[in-house]
Amino acid sequence: MMASDPELSRRERARLRLDRQLNAIGRSLPALRRPLNAIRARGWWIVRLPIALIFILGGLLSILPFLGLWMLPVGLLLLAIDLPLLRAPVSNAIVRGRRWLAVRRHKRRR
Repeated sequence: MMASDPELSRRERARLRLDRQLNAIGRSLPALRRPLNAIRARGWWIVRLPIALIFILGGLLSILPFLGLWMLPVGLLLLAIDLPLLRAPVSNAIVRGRRWLAVRRHKRRR
């Protein structure tokens, strides 16, 4: 593929945006910085994929007491690291969630 291919640039922009969002989460929550960097390492797809599917399945079965709906976004985030199709929607959701939290914090301070 050529470097001027618009599909390639769209995929690259989505990957870079997801990376920026994960870095921002790591900066705002220092305890998550090391785990986020570890799961994003190259060659870990063989670990990420089954864990992501388990989290998504656990999120769908959130009616059980030990599982919760929180597992669904975590599974999608893990899956988005490896699947270019999910990168843009997941990074958009992260941006919206971070904005929502910022607004809530701002309202709480008033």
